[in-house]
Order: sequence, then C-alpha cells, then structure tokens
Amino acid sequence: MAYEVNLSRRAMRDLAYLFDEINTGHSAAAQCWYLGLKRAILTLEERPNRCLRAPESARLRQLLYGRKPHVYRIIFRVIEKQKSVEILHLRHGARKSVLPLEIL
Repeated sequence: MAYEVNLSRRAMRDLAYLFDEINTGHSAAAQCWYLGLKRAILTLEERPNRCLRAPESARLRQLLYGRKPHVYRIIFRVIEKQKSVEILHLRHGARKSVLPLEIL
C-alpha cells in the first residue's frame, strides 16, 4: 500500500533554500540535481521503512541523497495509522545531528 508523502513547513523552507542556494534557476546541472532530490522524496511513497533510523531519534528515519561531498539527509517520520510519511527536515549530511525538538 502506498503512503502519502507530506512536507512540513520547515521541509518546504529547506527545499526553497536549496533551490536558491544551488542556483537551480540558472544551472541545468543544479536543476537536474534538485529534481532528483524531489524524486527521491517521492520514493518514500513505497516502503519508507526501508530507510535507516536517524541518529536524532529512533522514531525518525533518514533517506540519503547525493554523492560525497554533497550528500543531503531527508529526515522524516512514518505514521503507520495514517499511512503517511511526514518530511521534517532536509540538511547537508556533513552537518552535525540536531536535537529532535529542533526538527519537530
């Protein structure tokens, strides 16, 4: 069964920031990367529990996207009762872990 993928306000801000930061509007390579990131997020519609647990909390999971040194973490939670995935935060993989309260 498919899960519904929703982005939190913070995740939407993170995506908008990445769009601007990598200059997606002016670079074909950046636009390709950005669209790939969005496709990776949508893969969570099927089997989101395949992803590793996030170091911040056992209730959170993470999907890694990109190649070193440009790996980004998509931090999310799975809500089984509602068959939904809530994307909470996107951050560069090199950044230190955050407290769970900073994500929610």
